[in-house]
Amino acid sequence: MTIADIKKNAQERMTKSIETLRADLAKVRTGRAHTGILDHITVEYYGQPTALTQVANVTLIDARTIGVAPFEKKMAAAIERAIRDSDLGLNPSSQGEQIRVPTPMLTEERRKEMVKLVKNEAEDAKIAIRNIRRDANEQVKKLVKDKLASEDDERRATDEIQKLTDKFIADVDRMVVDKEKEVLTV
Repeated sequence: MTIADIKKNAQERMTKSIETLRADLAKVRTGRAHTGILDHITVEYYGQPTALTQVANVTLIDARTIGVAPFEKKMAAAIERAIRDSDLGLNPSSQGEQIRVPTPMLTEERRKEMVKLVKNEAEDAKIAIRNIRRDANEQVKKLVKDKLASEDDERRATDEIQKLTDKFIADVDRMVVDKEKEVLTV
């Protein structure tokens, strides 16, 4: 493994951390409805836990209501139960073959809790990025120890890895600021 391989691997892993954070932040709900908040819900389908999106069509009815149309009529009750039992605080109701999921207005207190949640998710992402940096630096030190790279190469590589880390942490901070604005906007 070369220094270039180590840097490339670190960058790929940091990018995955950012993508994971982006997915986690999409689950944090704001005052408006969006179909992404139901993505992590699983439904019991013939004894197997199955993603909601694989057993129903999820759409937006209006700015505050999500519509869920099961592919099979008999799945409606299980889908409704799964949404109600989730940690999202949603209360779905059946209307014929369609399940309506209204998203309640967020109180100021709940908005502040959401901001805390966003900051915790961001801190977890930063920790993951720093761990990747540490791993990459250890791999570079091992190359120097094994005499496959010089100490100058090590210094240059650790500087480049640090710059990469700083860039990704700045990305995390930017994402948090954007999500905070989104959550606190009434």
